[in-house]
Amino acid sequence: MIPEIFELAGRLPVRRLGYGTAQLTGPGYWGPRGEARDAVAVLRRAVERGVTLIDTADNYGPSIAEELVAEALYPYPAGLVIATKGGVVRTGPDAWHIEGRPERLRAMCEASLRRLRLDTIDLYQLHRLDPDVPMAEQLGALDELRREGKIRRIGLDSVTAEQLDAARELTDIASVQNRYNLTDRASEPLLKLCEAHGIAFLPWFPLGNGSLTTDRVCADIAAAHGVAPGQIALAWLLHRSPALCPTPGTGSLTHLEENLDSAAVRLGEEDMSRLDALS
Repeated sequence: MIPEIFELAGRLPVRRLGYGTAQLTGPGYWGPRGEARDAVAVLRRAVERGVTLIDTADNYGPSIAEELVAEALYPYPAGLVIATKGGVVRTGPDAWHIEGRPERLRAMCEASLRRLRLDTIDLYQLHRLDPDVPMAEQLGALDELRREGKIRRIGLDSVTAEQLDAARELTDIASVQNRYNLTDRASEPLLKLCEAHGIAFLPWFPLGNGSLTTDRVCADIAAAHGVAPGQIALAWLLHRSPALCPTPGTGSLTHLEENLDSAAVRLGEEDMSRLDALS
């Protein structure tokens, strides 16, 4: 049996296949993608389909994705977990600036609370560790926000296994987000560490930024199952490890339905062997 649910920090159950909001913004995650009503429709349909984990970030847009989440889903239904991120400042479509000073992290978190219309953010993720600020200061700022009731759980984005170990010495970590998919498994040691400690691993670029939707092996296996190649790539993640909680994003209702139907795909041993060999 492939587990459908992951319990964040052992206490907050979410369906493993969630929804990410980056694709609701324009090229380079900058500006709007199109009409707000289309994004609202996708978000609402995701929840109608049973998604209980929405992954967003303050710098998608910037601000636009969080505002769309609130417009579409507030007041939030019981059991819906909103995860957002802070720690990166945007000044243009291709401009990303890491910012981990405690006062800036606090300001970012409080701005996200306002945009999302929340009193408490279920999962607040540090989008990048700032190499110019001690880890203890960055995580200390998030711990302080947690003690104040503004966030419930802390996550990290784009870290090594060694960094996760160091972070766990400072505070409880509920999740990590790293690039991980069928053909990019550089974060395998991190995945094993997450499995060992009950930490959710939210892989970004789960479809290889679209490349896996045209992969020949995925296409062959998809044909045998009567599904699309991208569904095979997502199903592989769900089969690969119970800690993996992919949150594929899309601005298309058709692609949303396709992505969410991946949870029903059951891969056999031969399928998994062929897919594992793609690494």
